[in-house]
Amino acid sequence: MITDVVIAGGGPNGLMLACELSLAGVRPLVLERLPRPSEEPKANGLLGQVVRMLDHRGLCEPLSGSAEPPRPNSAYFMFGALGLDLSLLEHSPVHTLPVPQRRIEQVLEERAIELGVEIRRGHELTGLAQDEDAVTADVAGPDGTYQVRARYLVGADGAHSATRKLAGIAFPGVTYDRMTVRSAHATVPADWVDPATGALHVPGYGAVAPFMPHRTERGGFSYAPMPGHPPLVSTTEWDQPATAAAMSLEELRASVRRVLGVEVPLGPPGGPGPHALRRLTGGNTRVAERFADGRVFLIGDAAHVYAATGGGPGLNLGLQDAVNLGWKLAAEIRGSAPPGLLDTYEPERRAAARRMVLNAQAQAALIAPGSDVTGLREVFAELLRDPGAVRRLAELTTGADVRYDLGGGEAHPLTGRFAPDLDLRTPAGPVRLAELTRTARPLLLDLTDDASLSRALGHDQVDIVTARAEAPAPTALLLRPDCYVAWASASPRPGPAEVEALRAALRRWFGVSEPART
Repeated sequence: MITDVVIAGGGPNGLMLACELSLAGVRPLVLERLPRPSEEPKANGLLGQVVRMLDHRGLCEPLSGSAEPPRPNSAYFMFGALGLDLSLLEHSPVHTLPVPQRRIEQVLEERAIELGVEIRRGHELTGLAQDEDAVTADVAGPDGTYQVRARYLVGADGAHSATRKLAGIAFPGVTYDRMTVRSAHATVPADWVDPATGALHVPGYGAVAPFMPHRTERGGFSYAPMPGHPPLVSTTEWDQPATAAAMSLEELRASVRRVLGVEVPLGPPGGPGPHALRRLTGGNTRVAERFADGRVFLIGDAAHVYAATGGGPGLNLGLQDAVNLGWKLAAEIRGSAPPGLLDTYEPERRAAARRMVLNAQAQAALIAPGSDVTGLREVFAELLRDPGAVRRLAELTTGADVRYDLGGGEAHPLTGRFAPDLDLRTPAGPVRLAELTRTARPLLLDLTDDASLSRALGHDQVDIVTARAEAPAPTALLLRPDCYVAWASASPRPGPAEVEALRAALRRWFGVSEPART
């Protein structure tokens, strides 16, 4: 028996891919090395385009605990520990979702099981071989070793990916060894915290905004009062080598004293754990030489890692890798994929990875110590009074500037971008566009005056919805299952040339060769 897809790695990225494949009618098997979900504190939230993507799959509500759709932050954000005044922008691209990584894994695992995904915990990929028809995976489990034959294998197994190594894919990049990051859940004096803003007022130093990295010429400091948890206090220092002893709260206190120049009385955390108490020395920024090798693919940290810059860049990028690959792999397995569809995974996601490398490098340069960097920051701060500069950096940080090259000549400006937020009125009642994409199917949204496209075009591979927009919007959108715009029109009644461009997009992305109805 041949399995459709084996996914090595049952973290957020692997589980997200499993959900996407299952929605498309493909049978995945998830192999996870750990016998049970990790309790180790990791990422504390999601930032940017990935939040909107999860909303399009109906996952924001279980993650946030609120039925309200995600709203952008329109006040204040950071880039390289410099303030971005988002109030200068008409539309902010910054969406945030504060939720611990273990909760993300829990929600995604529950969703995967609901969709019928088989998850084998305590099972590890140890070898692979592939031929023209399938991949043979060697697996070590609690009861011994065995083999699984699958049409495709996807490595979602992290920065030290066994999949990547077994496939012989190089992982070039840069290792940084000067930087040390220390973090711990800790208590701070209650009267130091502003109840209105959440800012930490440090006597002898000043106010530190919550969740925002704060840079001095000696290092960085941040204070993150996560809901339901003790605050997470972190420092970043350069050329301060750690001892061989285990990380301690006293070590963090000493680091804070060096960075801020004053004492901050950190106490042990209260409440149930697990609590963070960790030291990370150095970091890596690396992108795999290739994201695919025959029938083997890489997503998430297996494909790219970044030195920490805040905002959980690896997790944000990896979840979007999963959504990009999922529908393409499913179409290939079902036999409905047009030629070359699967080949578009690597160039699209590599472009996104390169933007994240640029983001990581730029922010690392701006938070480095030294008076010369301080001078650079002063100049940069002047530039950030310009709304155009604020928008570009906000979009870079959140991934909202990623635009896939989907061809089409004189394409609409939305083509290749993530779907816009739209409130719609349909014959069935009001709905948000995000609610129409929960099934992960291609969608043609017809907002024309006379619903001409819905009458002229039709195919069982593409859902068609007629509606009216509550605000100015394109008159028609063709969305891929990953919610990126494959075609768009601004014409009240698209003419023959635009309809032909729509047909070309249907052929290119979904293999719909005869969409016209007469």
